[in-house]
Amino acid sequence: MSADVRPVAGKATRPRLPRTVKALAAVSLFTDASSEMIYPLLPAFLTATLGVSAAWVGVIEGTADATASLLKLASGWWSDRVPRRKPLVVWGYGLASALRPLVAFATAGWHVLAIRVGDRVGKGIRGAPRDAMIADAVPGSERGRAFGAQRAADHAGAFIGPLIAFVLLQWVGVSVRTVFLLAAIPGVIAVLVAVFGVKEDGRRETGDGRRTALGVTAAPPGRDQAPASGARITDHAPLGRPFWRYLGVLVLFTLGNSTDAFLLLRASQLGVTAALLPILWAALHVVKSATSIPAGVWSDRVGRRTMIAAGWLWYAIVYLGFAMASATWHAWALFIAYGLFFGLTEGVERALVADLVPATRRGVAFGWYNGVIGAAVLPASVAFGLMWDWKGSAFAFTVGAASACLAAVGLFLVRPQPAA
Repeated sequence: MSADVRPVAGKATRPRLPRTVKALAAVSLFTDASSEMIYPLLPAFLTATLGVSAAWVGVIEGTADATASLLKLASGWWSDRVPRRKPLVVWGYGLASALRPLVAFATAGWHVLAIRVGDRVGKGIRGAPRDAMIADAVPGSERGRAFGAQRAADHAGAFIGPLIAFVLLQWVGVSVRTVFLLAAIPGVIAVLVAVFGVKEDGRRETGDGRRTALGVTAAPPGRDQAPASGARITDHAPLGRPFWRYLGVLVLFTLGNSTDAFLLLRASQLGVTAALLPILWAALHVVKSATSIPAGVWSDRVGRRTMIAAGWLWYAIVYLGFAMASATWHAWALFIAYGLFFGLTEGVERALVADLVPATRRGVAFGWYNGVIGAAVLPASVAFGLMWDWKGSAFAFTVGAASACLAAVGLFLVRPQPAA
């Protein structure tokens, strides 16, 4: 069966998502609420308060994102070799939640760089094990929906966080630095949910999607059979050429996909005030959240590549829009349109990773997926900032759009198939 098209059950009613998926979705919601109380305010804080350049914004955010992605490679590899993935997930969320609010005390650009890198170390530790836990928890025919649910919760938190920041700034009248400190509260809640809500129940998935209890003999582990959580993993099955070809196309796309901090800077250029930036960011995440589950479900029916390519082409259109925008309302319309790109691609890209590799290698596969993106996002963000300073924002956004178009074409040329 092609990895690009995944069947769904013929029943009218879908099974409920398992507790693991729901709990991890809740953790993502609270974590992003904390993170996004800070993130939409950060570019203006860096440039207006701390006096750094656009290129420095690219260095800070590119380094932070690259750190997270590259660490996911190591954590994913390790999570395939230890009995339980949950400790890595808990430690990752805990570290990020402890460091993130320290931005409130920053007085120089390098302070923010150090804190952002520390925050992203936590993300790097938790990301691949969390994605592998989600993939392990559901059969292949439900994988798009499961990842879509996690991304929807993540974006719901990213909607709530900016709204909290807006209320604190506009109605309560606190300072930006106080908002950064108060972001610790949802971060603590996320860690508590990770500790007490996420459960690795020692169940495994058979090739036909059935569940068997830990200790009951089942068929030998295959592509759609996750290992028991209580056993040390020694499988070294190859990830396969389709997986590596897929990563190559992802790198091409990522080279034109810089940090979203530049979109917030562009919105500021177009006249969106600092107080409204959190609302703009929240509007983006409403669209992300609303479209993630439908896109994931649809990818279970029509194929992953179709959804991803459509999302990348839409990204190119939106980036061209940012290049040509000239009014404040353009920024609002483009941010809302940009949200559809995430809905079409984020969960579906992860589902395709799980489709292409054996179940016992999912941790390291998600690690590679995030690692290669991280290796590309740093030069991409730095280059975007340099192009912005050199030729202006319109030129930088146009180059990003061209890269996305090339990647969309390349995705269909590689025609991935599942590994043996």
